[in-house]
Amino acid sequence: MLTQLNNLPKTENDFFVHESAIVDPGCEIGSGTKIWHFSHIMSNSVIGENCNIGQNVVVSPGVVLGKNVKVQNNVSIYTGVNCADDVFLGPSMVFTNVINPRSAINRKDQYSKTNVGKGASIGANATIVCGHDIGEYAFIGAGAVVTKTVLPYALVVGNPAKQIGWVGEYGHRLVFDSNGIATCPESNQQYKFENNYVTRIT
Repeated sequence: MLTQLNNLPKTENDFFVHESAIVDPGCEIGSGTKIWHFSHIMSNSVIGENCNIGQNVVVSPGVVLGKNVKVQNNVSIYTGVNCADDVFLGPSMVFTNVINPRSAINRKDQYSKTNVGKGASIGANATIVCGHDIGEYAFIGAGAVVTKTVLPYALVVGNPAKQIGWVGEYGHRLVFDSNGIATCPESNQQYKFENNYVTRIT
């Protein structure tokens, strides 16, 4: 399996691929990235620096992952999905890329795009229905089924997923005062809630 790596047009070779994993030709793998047992990185995918790809992960052709993306076991990332830096994909979460799949009808030219913003986390066994972007630092609860776009810093749970609050960049729930200001208990970062949007102000 490792001999396949010799065909990669990479500029760095300081990433790790377990001997049971497959990396197809034409992929770009960033330095410091680790790809674990039985995973398959398909052609023309781009994996950024310092990513961790767990066991039994499939990355379909043309997928782009930013830097420091953590993909837990049993995740399939289908064509049309792009993940920015620092995204966390929990165990066995699911992306889709076709709205109305039929086995007998080829819809490879109809893949929908799903963009996952910087720092977002998607919990174990969650499902992201294609065509709905996940905002920066949003937090998707375990088992949630996302059927619409999620705002930056939003906390959503359930099936179908509903927003129940906001979280900061460290993943703590934000509690806003009468002036619309919240402070993260871990980082002391401050956030402002205004016009149904949250922005970090310090």
